[in-house]
Amino acid sequence: MPELPEVEVVRRGLHRLVRGGRITAVDVHHPRAVRRHSAGRDDFIDRLLGAEIQDVRRRGKFLWLPLNAGYALLAHLGMSGQFRVLSTGELTDRRHLRVSISLDRGRQLLFLDQRTFGGLWAQPVVAGQLPESIGHIAPDPLDASFDAAAFALALRSRRTQIKRALLDQSLISGVGNIYADEALWRARLHYLRQTRSITPVETEALLTALRQVFTAAMAAGGTSFDTLYVNVNGASGYFDRSLHAYGQAGKACAQCGATIVREAFMNRSSYFCPRCQVLASTAGSSFDVVPNSCVQ
Repeated sequence: MPELPEVEVVRRGLHRLVRGGRITAVDVHHPRAVRRHSAGRDDFIDRLLGAEIQDVRRRGKFLWLPLNAGYALLAHLGMSGQFRVLSTGELTDRRHLRVSISLDRGRQLLFLDQRTFGGLWAQPVVAGQLPESIGHIAPDPLDASFDAAAFALALRSRRTQIKRALLDQSLISGVGNIYADEALWRARLHYLRQTRSITPVETEALLTALRQVFTAAMAAGGTSFDTLYVNVNGASGYFDRSLHAYGQAGKACAQCGATIVREAFMNRSSYFCPRCQVLASTAGSSFDVVPNSCVQ
């Protein structure tokens, strides 16, 4: 599933290509693509027709496009959702086309989704506020509104493992399996460490690691393991070449040379270095871990 870097790359592409565009036609090719719009397909179309796309914003892994009609178009990419911006009639392979939004200037905003886990919906918005359906999503570490001190307190109050906490979008958004593993590796934290044992220094190191890996991934266009994630021009990201933990089982750790290990966790996989990311008996501990600053 696309995480913050992939969604942000898409947001930037949409911001460049569709902001200011007026919607002239909407076609829903698959009803599942608008299942989150509770009023139904026809109402979804009515809310968009004639509206102008005023901006393209992101909250965690969600995209939302404020419209001038007091509504916003929201999107979640799910496992395989893609936005493409093309000239009208330019799309040749329509097998996974779910929604077509025609704009003035001869462009189309197309939503494709092979697995149909993603979707679009529209809802009213109040100026200066998030749309209600994503109001529970926490800011991400790159968001200007992110409160590091509040995050540290909330983290220590949890009774769970650190990776499970990172995947909780109501605590910190934008983090998925890939970047959780990468950030924990950079911060030298075992994914099963109890959150109540994480020290302030470790929390700072973790947030620094998240910002570093997010920034590096965005510069590389995100992480693509197949053709399911592409940007609005249809290009794949190449940050998979720079991964140090995720998907690296059996390879040497770039920090110490030990072999990266894969373990099952939450119906998915966790990758870590058993030497750099030691799981000790840390309940109530107050030791500090020196942040890893050598990995860019």
